[in-house]
Amino acid sequence: MQERQRDRARYFRELASTSERYFIPYLSDFMRIESGMNVLEIGCGEGGNLLPFARIGCSVTGVDLAANKIANAEAFFAEAGAEGKFIASDIFSIKEFESTFDLIICHDVLEHIGDKAGFMSGVGRYLAPGGLAFIAFPAWQMPFGGHQQICRSRVLSHLPFFHLLPAPLYRLVLKAGGEEDYRIRELLDIKSTRLPIELFEKLLQALPFGVIDHRFYLINPHYEAKFGLKPRLLPHLLASVPYLRDFFSTSCFYLLRGK
Repeated sequence: MQERQRDRARYFRELASTSERYFIPYLSDFMRIESGMNVLEIGCGEGGNLLPFARIGCSVTGVDLAANKIANAEAFFAEAGAEGKFIASDIFSIKEFESTFDLIICHDVLEHIGDKAGFMSGVGRYLAPGGLAFIAFPAWQMPFGGHQQICRSRVLSHLPFFHLLPAPLYRLVLKAGGEEDYRIRELLDIKSTRLPIELFEKLLQALPFGVIDHRFYLINPHYEAKFGLKPRLLPHLLASVPYLRDFFSTSCFYLLRGK
């Protein structure tokens, strides 16, 4: 497992840095990010993405299934002197919020969801009129689209593309690498819920969203905080070729507005 996967405080700081340097400037091209706006992150983890929004004065809410991550979020926000509301729950078990949201963030979440259409329909119900949903995910076929960086094995956690092996062979490689059964199940679950770009765009055709903007990154903006690499968009010609682009898109940004 890569070190940042164990050091959650470091991971929180890295996400906060990426959100401040890249997410907020990107979103600011399409909406005013200002004090008082309501921001929800679904699958917030420790809440790093939300910290820069809270510092601007936004009212931020984070929801995550993992109670330990929500506890970390509350502790990290308190340490940073920031305010935020964090809820350990399945987002769709929450009957209602005090208000709808001007911005909903789903960062590296949708690729873990089985019922993607149901999930996205639910996102639409929480948006305020005129609100935007920011969806970001790694294309499944990209070098680490299987999230193999969470492997305990140092070799496997740095090995690109092997998640594209047929499931039985993938399981054998993980087992041979010393991965525990629960980790193997988690990685196979990700394989079963994978999200190629083409699947997401097909999904959008059946949903009440309009695409405001989309862009594909050859070098994920988050790689600057993680590896010191400057973000770089996929060249336009390559980004326009379905299926081939999936192998090079380390992060896909979509900005959606409810119809």
